[in-house]
Amino acid sequence: MSESSQSAPVGVNLAVDPDRFAEVVEVLRHVGLTVTGEQPILGTLSGTIVEDRVPALEAVDGVESVDRERTVQLPPPDAPIQ
Repeated sequence: MSESSQSAPVGVNLAVDPDRFAEVVEVLRHVGLTVTGEQPILGTLSGTIVEDRVPALEAVDGVESVDRERTVQLPPPDAPIQ
């Protein structure tokens, strides 16, 4: 039961050099990123990757920032005020 050796996938949002967008995205895919959305004009994309590979994304030439996706859970509308 050594599933702890394999990290769980996490969602990430990346900002990359828009002038080299296609080239950088191809390298990110080789690093292990599964791309789920691309905005080439803005130079941003989103995807998933196993947690322990996030530093490899940050090391790719042309990557300006890597942010992990965050989940916010709101209470139902009829819940008491906290």
